[in-house]
Amino acid sequence: MEAVVLMDIAWADLIWIIIGGLLIGVGLLGCFLPIIPGPPLSFAGLLLLQLKTDPPFTTNYMLIWAGITVVVTILDYVIPVIGAKKFGASKAGIWGSMIGLIVGIFFAPFGIIVGPFIGALIGELIAGKRSGKAFKAAFGTFLGFILGTLLKLIASAYMAYEFFTHIV
Repeated sequence: MEAVVLMDIAWADLIWIIIGGLLIGVGLLGCFLPIIPGPPLSFAGLLLLQLKTDPPFTTNYMLIWAGITVVVTILDYVIPVIGAKKFGASKAGIWGSMIGLIVGIFFAPFGIIVGPFIGALIGELIAGKRSGKAFKAAFGTFLGFILGTLLKLIASAYMAYEFFTHIV
């Protein structure tokens, strides 16, 4: 009877690892796709690992990563706006950057990098800015997007590292 319980626990652990691994993978993808919340999904993967028979992380460790996840998620929305405003971007430029990213996904990996810049530039030109000012505003929007993406990627990649080192 006891052997059966151990097998059930092993299967349960395997299920948590598989679902957690999928969340980690989608979380990493979400660092580049604006519609998918990357760091929160990566954190959910770590949380599922805690459901194993022998949880790998302490409560304090998980609380710290919960805080980091919240801060990174908030900064992901704030940093691009700060970059855009600092360089004089309008709402049209910010929207153009987001649309450019979505279109750029179809031309990955190059399109993911260039798409937000081209989208912001087109948005600024549509808003009536001259090419020099539109270029500067597009650059600020692009820079903010890159910094936000990099921040998300660092957090999600580290969570992925922690996840996979604790399942091996």
